[in-house]
Amino acid sequence: MKKLTILGGLVCWAAVMQAVAAEEGWMTDLPKAEAKAKAEKKLVLMDFTGSDWCPPCKALHKNVLTSPEFEAYAKTNLVLVEVDFPRNKTQTEELKKANQELSEKFNIEGYPTVIVVDGDGRELSKTVGYSGEKPKEFIASLEKARKKAE
Repeated sequence: MKKLTILGGLVCWAAVMQAVAAEEGWMTDLPKAEAKAKAEKKLVLMDFTGSDWCPPCKALHKNVLTSPEFEAYAKTNLVLVEVDFPRNKTQTEELKKANQELSEKFNIEGYPTVIVVDGDGRELSKTVGYSGEKPKEFIASLEKARKKAE
């Protein structure tokens, strides 16, 4: 019985830690992200992606979005939003609908598309595709968008 209690506690702890990680990492709700960005004086970076099927999306994620340089920059300057259009991952109908509406609102024509907006939703930059930029180059382009917001 004691083993079950410990196991239950570990499962509960893991669920809490996953929720904390999600809160600090990528969000899926743009209005909440914009409110957070406004409160923290940050920008919102939206990654329109086909995370489980799009080779350039996977490359951008692997080479830039999970790099230590980008993660450090993002922590200080960005609120991150994933707008995913997977083929094999399960999503709620609500999330699918919200993502489709964002795709239409921002005229998404290909993946990946990275859009930076300010806390009021004003579009500051839009990049379609990924051609192998390194984190340093990617961050430099984000800095240009940040200067537009000032």
